[in-house]
Amino acid sequence: MPLPILALAIASFCIGTTEFVIMGLLPEVAADLGVTIPAAGLLVTGYALGVVFGAPIIAMATAHLPRKPVLVGLAALFVVGNLFCAIAPNYWLLMAARVFTAFGHGAFFGIGSVVAASLVPRNKRASAIALMFAGLTLSNILGVPAGTALGEAFGWRSTFLAVVGIGLISVAAIAWLVPSDVAEPSGGGLRGELRVLGKLQVWLAMLIASLASASLFAVFTYIKPYLTDVSGLSTSAVTWVLLLFGAGMTIGNVIGGRLADWKLMPTVIGTLLLMAVLFVGFMQFGAIPSVAIGVVFLWGLLVFVVVPPLQIRVVEAASEGPNLAATLNQGAFNVGNAGGAWIGGVALSAGVSYAHLPLVGAVLALLAVTVAVLSQALDRRIPVAQPAE
Repeated sequence: MPLPILALAIASFCIGTTEFVIMGLLPEVAADLGVTIPAAGLLVTGYALGVVFGAPIIAMATAHLPRKPVLVGLAALFVVGNLFCAIAPNYWLLMAARVFTAFGHGAFFGIGSVVAASLVPRNKRASAIALMFAGLTLSNILGVPAGTALGEAFGWRSTFLAVVGIGLISVAAIAWLVPSDVAEPSGGGLRGELRVLGKLQVWLAMLIASLASASLFAVFTYIKPYLTDVSGLSTSAVTWVLLLFGAGMTIGNVIGGRLADWKLMPTVIGTLLLMAVLFVGFMQFGAIPSVAIGVVFLWGLLVFVVVPPLQIRVVEAASEGPNLAATLNQGAFNVGNAGGAWIGGVALSAGVSYAHLPLVGAVLALLAVTVAVLSQALDRRIPVAQPAE
């Protein structure tokens, strides 16, 4: 792994831990701050909304600035935000700190993916993005379980202080290892960044990202009751199954980068089709514990196979000004997260059983396939820009 991309991966590990570790600490946070667990759960929603609304604001505000100082600043924002989380005296200040921290999330991954792609030859760009995102996937295997255990042992505030320490390492690594002249902003500045948003392929790529993410969260949001009620697993077993899901994500991330460097859109279309088939298999055979465990692992793998291809798709479609579009794509993933969870909840409220919920995910995955096929067909008429090495 090139050292500058390693620096970005350390920061993405810190960001991923920040985003997801709160889910394992909800009872502790709720008890300490005197709120209900559902109210504490809104800290997850607040973070997601911070990503969605903060991404374009930060991207536009920094469009004319050199990329390295922006990345250092965004990593520093996470350090400050997590410090505020650790010392927040009440629920509302913790919520404000979470939203403040999330403002840099989408911009970091958007700008970071552009920087990572610029550090390698063109035929390795998707793999470079996958390496940066490896920190995010590893946070689900290492950061979240370790942070949860630390919070349970020494209080939830200790977890955020630990993330502050990792964040300081990431700030130093980016400042030291990332070249100063990397991926300089286009001469068009903010106007150039906004101009590329008029491209249909940019919006189609973001729509695919939202639908793919929605297909995941329509089911994954309710994976614990599915595995306990339908598959018959114990609560303790679910924890290990979710770790297996994270392992699948990490493997899929690496595979997705390599496949995208070979055949980008066929990788996206084929993976989304496999996801739809997997959802149907989950619905049919999820009551068998061993099958359910295997499906969850494959599901995690397939979910992250499509992430590097979709990110590099946006970068290439918006090649004249990729920073804003790549950042908005991170917001698109989070819109899918929130929308998928809502769609799954609506389906359950309408009488769909947990056993049949994967069918909702399959439908959303097939919608993503439809958009991807349309996007590929348009390539033959208006090819996506291929930037020079």
